[in-house]
Amino acid sequence: MNQPLSDYFRPEIIEDLVGQPHLTGKDKILYRAIKNKIIPNMIFYGPPGVGKTTAANIISKTSDKSMHMLNATYTKTDQIKDILKDAKHGALDKSDIIYIDEIQNFNKKQQQIMLDYIEKGDIVLIASTTENPYHYVYKALLSRCLVLEFKNLDNDSIITNIKKIIERLNSKDNKIEYENKAIERIAVYAEGDMRRAINLLELIVQLYNNEDVIKIDTDLISNIGLSKQLSYDISGDSHYDILSAFQKSIRGSDADAALHYLARLIKSGDLKSICRRLIVIASEDIGLAYPQAITIVKSCIDSALMIGFPEAKIPLSQAVILLSTSPKSNSSIASIEKALNDIENKNIGDIPIHLKDAHYAGAEKMGRGVAYKYPHSYKNNYIKQSYLPEEIKDSKYYLPGNNKFENGLKTYIEAIKNYKE
Repeated sequence: MNQPLSDYFRPEIIEDLVGQPHLTGKDKILYRAIKNKIIPNMIFYGPPGVGKTTAANIISKTSDKSMHMLNATYTKTDQIKDILKDAKHGALDKSDIIYIDEIQNFNKKQQQIMLDYIEKGDIVLIASTTENPYHYVYKALLSRCLVLEFKNLDNDSIITNIKKIIERLNSKDNKIEYENKAIERIAVYAEGDMRRAINLLELIVQLYNNEDVIKIDTDLISNIGLSKQLSYDISGDSHYDILSAFQKSIRGSDADAALHYLARLIKSGDLKSICRRLIVIASEDIGLAYPQAITIVKSCIDSALMIGFPEAKIPLSQAVILLSTSPKSNSSIASIEKALNDIENKNIGDIPIHLKDAHYAGAEKMGRGVAYKYPHSYKNNYIKQSYLPEEIKDSKYYLPGNNKFENGLKTYIEAIKNYKE
């Protein structure tokens, strides 16, 4: 068989598309659209190998519409114009489907070309992308399309489908036997990508087709020497999603979850992002609840950068466990955000004249610094005077967190401010 298995066994009806029940289940959006043959402009968003192209093919076949497939990676602007020109002049049937794979690779101008044709109903656009369309698709085009998110397939869906394909192969004079654990290993390797799982099955069949019986067991899977590759693009959604989950797990004091996401980042080899995020977390989420945390984390990061992977995982793990189990305070970020918000939205006025620089000839004549009181000259190194501009003199930015260290700071500040001779 010269045709790839992933294409040969591609589902032809919506009921056979696995792993997307939120879209293809009875009375869900794709199910209803196909059954009623009412196809809106759509953008399919999701990782590779989860059925985006398959869904488009099913829509085309079951709605009696022709589909013209383009790949944005290599399609030129002139090719787009030629197809759209045919649509305008009736060479294409009314509302034929234009399917654009990887639409995120079209620039703004290429995406804009299609607007008028969509608006007039000359074409139905179905596009697919592995990147968040809200980041990569031109807003005017996005507003005219329904965004449908396809999810990673769960292991059970992949296992069920692989077993069905083996049954169909066996019905075509193949003789394949399998252990359930071996099929489970294939599903784990696939990481939610049906195409990857089918491609591995196809490789096994090709490598062992000289055997009377192909026995897919755990030993065979081990002999192939699979190395699981995570779906990770340093400039894509997965990068930011993992980092977000990483920080939120540390913030939530869940060391186990934080170590899991650290492991994902380590697997991707993204040392720079790990180090940067840990430094941010040390101030943003732990901050003054444990001020020494940032110093320890910085030492761990310096060690990790010095030794590199694979040993860098050890000091990084130390830093993650420390931050996860440390008391938490967001007072550092909350206070500076309040101050920045005032600068952006209020009349902040001039710096009080007694705080202005007085280290130059003539400053005293201009009143610079004349009324300034030097705190170290007073009891407890404190003297009450105004530091904020008059317009915002009552603003409060720093609110101490409820933790041992900041409670101590609060007590100290209250004591010196309320001290009386």
